[in-house]
Amino acid sequence: TLMAALAAHEYLRIAGIRDLRRQAMAIVVTMGLCAAIAWPLAITPAALLLVGLAWVAAEVLFGGSSLQDAAASLVAPLYTGVPLGMLAAVHGAYGWRATLLLITTVIVSDSSQYYAGRTFGRHPLAPSISPKKTIEGAVGGLICGTAFMVIAGRVVLPETSVAGLMLLGAAVVVLGICGDLFESRLKRAAGVKDSSALIPGHGGILDRIDSLIFVAPLFFHYVRFFHVSS
Repeated sequence: TLMAALAAHEYLRIAGIRDLRRQAMAIVVTMGLCAAIAWPLAITPAALLLVGLAWVAAEVLFGGSSLQDAAASLVAPLYTGVPLGMLAAVHGAYGWRATLLLITTVIVSDSSQYYAGRTFGRHPLAPSISPKKTIEGAVGGLICGTAFMVIAGRVVLPETSVAGLMLLGAAVVVLGICGDLFESRLKRAAGVKDSSALIPGHGGILDRIDSLIFVAPLFFHYVRFFHVSS
């Protein structure tokens, strides 16, 4: 929940939400939604989302906020609270091996994209969003990330066939790339290089978990379906 709060704060700054009251409300809803997903609390995620929608309506009708600003605030809990809550739920219900498998696959994919892009990169993947990313780098990440998921997944997810692990690995890599590009688009629109200066030399929390944010919901539902044991 702390990581979700920090990531939500960075997102709100990038989105141009400067009002402290609105920031505080968005962060509170983010933390509550994250906790409700991670642990069986009395309040449900649906109830928290209803609170968020009611808050947006009140901001527009009575607070003088534009619909765009109110909607941007509501994105914070969905963008940061939900994925990190699901990641915590995976760790709590299915053990550290399942969590480590997901995180390491993302790391392998990101690293492979970087080195393959530097070595073989010729064709931009999304030049208007992230000029340094290349198609060749994405292919390298897809191959290495999928291969790692197949090899390590045979130990962590023994119920899954090789074909199933290949599909899961490919989906993780593709969604990770989408998550990276999504955050890059947010930063480019805001005219900033990093989401914050919280981690010297590495940017902010969002810069470190942008790929994981898009991947966690897929993996959460996957392991729930296959009932992975810790």
